Amino acid sequence: MAKSESTTRPPDDADPGSVEAPRPHAAADHHRPFLAHHYQSYKQQFEAGKLGMWIFLLTEILLFGGLFCAYAVYRANHPEIFIYAHHFLDKNLGAINTAVLIFSSFTMAWGVRCAQLNQRKLLMVMLSLTLLCACGFLGIKYVEYKHKWEDGLLWAGKYHPVEHAEPADHAARPPGRPEAQSALQRPEGPRYAGIFFSIYFMMTGLHGLHVLAGMAAIAWILVRAANGHFNSHYFGPVDYVGLYWHLVDLIWIYLFPLLYLIH
Repeated sequence: MAKSESTTRPPDDADPGSVEAPRPHAAADHHRPFLAHHYQSYKQQFEAGKLGMWIFLLTEILLFGGLFCAYAVYRANHPEIFIYAHHFLDKNLGAINTAVLIFSSFTMAWGVRCAQLNQRKLLMVMLSLTLLCACGFLGIKYVEYKHKWEDGLLWAGKYHPVEHAEPADHAARPPGRPEAQSALQRPEGPRYAGIFFSIYFMMTGLHGLHVLAGMAAIAWILVRAANGHFNSHYFGPVDYVGLYWHLVDLIWIYLFPLLYLIH
């Protein structure tokens, strides 16, 4: 999803100054807006920002990596919980959300390219479509959360299924171990079933917060794009926000099969 260095880096001749050459202070700065004082060229500024963004994304991977480890440990020790509880998730809504985020990643990448080509109006359209997809994703998550709350499918220690709570996939019954089969026949579900929903709400909730942060960042660069701040020489913020948004999409691509599909 991220663009290669050859397509995202400003060309060497795009900036009148080089990394080695000293920067004039008055007239040159006037003709090179948005170039921070501690950088000598747009290329240097872009590469420094890109490196910082990748370091930040690595910390985000470490954050979600801990949750993925918790998922693996609890699934290995309590498989009957995950076999039972995943039937309460709507695979259709999860699949729609996956398609929405993949499309938003496409529009975000297109927006980065528009910034590189000085296509201001098309950049604004692509950013607006990305925001619209993000709103659709959160709207679907709200519907899912609302159903979980109404059915009493809450986190550990607060698992109180109501009488009408039934697995979303009524026809599907796991062909696994006998104890898992008997757990499905008990109205209250297996013991400690709230562990699954604790992991579910933690992983999807944290991902939702990242979606909100991404929406704020996209709205920020949309306003800047409307003011004409980006061009073929200066498009770093659009590229950085695009990288962040691609990571948000990638995390959901892993969450969807782990929570919704794997039996």
